[in-house]
Amino acid sequence: MDWIGLDLTFPITDPTWIFLLVLLIILFAPILLNKLRIPHIIGMILAGLAVGEHGFNILARDSSFELFGKVGLYYIMFLAGLEMNMGDFKETRNKALVLGLLAFIVPIGIGFVANISYLKYSIVTSVLLASMYASHTLVAYPIVTRFGISRHRSVSIAVGGTAVTDTLTLLVLAVIGGLFKGETGGFFWVWLVVKVIFLGGLIIYFFPRIGRWFFHRYNDNVMQFIFVLAMVFLGAGLMEFVGMEGILGAFLAGLVLNRLIPHVSPLMNHLEFVGNALFIPYFLIGVGMLINLRVIFGHGDALKVAAVMIVMALTGKWIACWLTQKIYKMSVLERNLMYGLSNAQAAATLAAVLVGYNIFLPNGERLLNDDVLNGTVLLILVTCIVSSLITERAARKVAMDDSEPEKESSTETERILISLANPNTIEDMMNLSLVIRDTKLKDNLLALNVINDDNTSDNLRIRSKRYLEKAAMTTTAANVPLKQLTRYDLNIASGIIHSVKENEVTSIITGLHRKVNITDSYFGMLTENLLKGLNCEIIISKFLIPVNTIKRIVIAVPPKAEYESGFPRWMEHFCRMGSTLGCRVHFFANEKTTIRLQAWIKKRHKQVLTDFSSLEDWNDLLVLTGQVSYDHLLVIISARPGTLSYDSSFEKLPRQLGKYFSNNSLIVLYPNQSGEPLDSSFFSKLYTDTETQHYEKVGKWVYKWFKKS
Repeated sequence: MDWIGLDLTFPITDPTWIFLLVLLIILFAPILLNKLRIPHIIGMILAGLAVGEHGFNILARDSSFELFGKVGLYYIMFLAGLEMNMGDFKETRNKALVLGLLAFIVPIGIGFVANISYLKYSIVTSVLLASMYASHTLVAYPIVTRFGISRHRSVSIAVGGTAVTDTLTLLVLAVIGGLFKGETGGFFWVWLVVKVIFLGGLIIYFFPRIGRWFFHRYNDNVMQFIFVLAMVFLGAGLMEFVGMEGILGAFLAGLVLNRLIPHVSPLMNHLEFVGNALFIPYFLIGVGMLINLRVIFGHGDALKVAAVMIVMALTGKWIACWLTQKIYKMSVLERNLMYGLSNAQAAATLAAVLVGYNIFLPNGERLLNDDVLNGTVLLILVTCIVSSLITERAARKVAMDDSEPEKESSTETERILISLANPNTIEDMMNLSLVIRDTKLKDNLLALNVINDDNTSDNLRIRSKRYLEKAAMTTTAANVPLKQLTRYDLNIASGIIHSVKENEVTSIITGLHRKVNITDSYFGMLTENLLKGLNCEIIISKFLIPVNTIKRIVIAVPPKAEYESGFPRWMEHFCRMGSTLGCRVHFFANEKTTIRLQAWIKKRHKQVLTDFSSLEDWNDLLVLTGQVSYDHLLVIISARPGTLSYDSSFEKLPRQLGKYFSNNSLIVLYPNQSGEPLDSSFFSKLYTDTETQHYEKVGKWVYKWFKKS
């Protein structure tokens, strides 16, 4: 049709109009289907069905859909690996392995019987077709991301199970593909497994080291984004090179880069944004364009094959999730969430059917005929719809349960103020605030720049605005709001003190003072004035490497620190930091303090990876020199003079830090002192009934002795 000089012949071939239509689908499909309470994913697939060649033939499934579709497919698997909580996964790896094995064995077992007995297929065809029932793709994963429950236990189990199931399915596909290529010699199976294990080992070993090296040297967001994408496709390409599907390499790349890309970082937000806004919808629309309802409903065998495939896939996955739930005594809601995530067929299923469709038997027939091809497309549509609906319902319930305040949680509001004075430290301090903040609170970050009241120069006002904008860019990129404050006061310390009181700040983050002459103190007059004028938590930081590249947090805890009123807050901060960065938290303390630390972590953050070592003599921190490497963060829990945990050895702390730890990233933390000291009743709540009698008796005696001394 030619209208006012425009060629509107269908399907549209002009790249501009193709891209515009895709963007309009991505924009309006969720808006329209939200009113019908239909998940966005289904909307994308149905939209692809409508505009594809088997619908209104508006768009053809050209090379752009193949390219962006493959990127979207890899993106789904990559984000699934990237957003896994590795601390939780180490706890759930056995459950994930069991779910993955059951999700492979049960569908392939009942599917093989159905294919042989009911569909009358050959053994090889039945095995390949049954393996398609076993595979699944995390098409519904964006739903759990949207509800903010991607780190829930059942999600970690489902994602880990996906890796196991798809690996076994792809191995079956590779073996059958090699069978018809004449590659099944005596060592074919062994050689294939060896190649996959060897390549997986290379990715696990080299990718994190390459990533850490790159992030140490380049902090530009665009360069980091491109680098991560390159690593994803390198992993996928290497897996395809050895005969496996690229989705396995993309998932593995996400797992090994997990620790370098914190969940709350700007880079993570960029990766999620681009994937969910463009690549993943492109993939889903492309899947919808494969569906040909006319062929499916116009041919009896195709409908029969599709019905068997759908029943076997849905039933097999449900049995696997039900068995996993019963074995590990999980809740029905967790089972539903696992079932929803492990239900959708797309990536490996498409790969298997296309490989089988292109293999010709000696009699000229295809290994997987047209009925299986069209049945697979209907299988993808139905399982994606079922998966999305079940995941949406379960994820909403889980999110509502998680949003309910815990009975034991503190009702105290957290507000973190970041004092900006040096442009070179702004990004590090803002990233620190992002990994220690409570993500359930929306407006708990404030950035402050103080201008001397005697100097009203325009240059200072411009500089202050530039500092605050730089801080806001970091938090905005992570989708976290930041309150910006500029204050005129007699001096910086006075400005910070007044701002803290006016805004009810609970924690201050400031950079470590740089000595300008030999008479200057290590911490500087600003810190000393803040310690005298405020009782809130003060965090003095110095970072030599980016926050996201820290491999271990080493915390030196003095005796009696657990009785300070600020103990729960700084423990929360560093447990959150360890969980977000996926790094190990190593505590050094005496025996009594270690008992308290272990009890608190076991009760509140048992998923955090922790180590405990003895530090009986606080007078000499030299024992830590052999424990802290360049890529570690050393944390010193100090105290103000006259407080419960203050020790005279703290007077030597500046000299020791300056002499022995000048080449290490460092935090010196002064806990909050505004509340009443904690007594043994606080810790007795952390223990189980069998531990309470012993620890309560010891705790009361120790606390009374501390108060007297």
